[in-house]
Amino acid sequence: MEQAAKNKNLAVDEAAADARASLRQGLLAEIKSARRFANRGLWALSLFLMVSTLASRDFWFLPSPEKIVVRLGAPPTATIISLVLVLYTFSAIILSLSRMMAGIRHRSSFCHVGYLGVFYLFYYAARGLADNYWAVFGAGFTILCMESYRIWTFCNDLITKKSEQLAFLERTGRLPPEEPDLSE
Repeated sequence: MEQAAKNKNLAVDEAAADARASLRQGLLAEIKSARRFANRGLWALSLFLMVSTLASRDFWFLPSPEKIVVRLGAPPTATIISLVLVLYTFSAIILSLSRMMAGIRHRSSFCHVGYLGVFYLFYYAARGLADNYWAVFGAGFTILCMESYRIWTFCNDLITKKSEQLAFLERTGRLPPEEPDLSE
């Protein structure tokens, strides 16, 4: 009878240890994922710098603007493109700030590289790239730096939270109780 009770206690202890190990592995995986995700903004910024370098060299590998106009039609004027660039820049900054305030995990950095690359291409087709290169570069650098900072702070907050949960798990053998959401 006593041996059966010891076996039962041993089985319960082993199950608890397995559950703790599983929780620990899950927390470590989330921390590792957040550390990788924190660099996403820097990768997008690096890609944008590469696209900007190609644009500064007047997209030497593309057909001439005249050939593009013949095939696709006349592009919008540089003034119209500039107005849309200003609108896009302010919209992207406001979206990034609102995501930062709400603490939303959003993977939008690479989309911005695509949009900014299209601005370079429109200016190229409109023969206005030389005059407007720095406007696109400045807008893109600002947007992508803000996005990189937003992603980095989100990930750092997540890493801090998961590290605290991991320390609590190591001390007590269980996860801390969930904190109530005070935003509602």
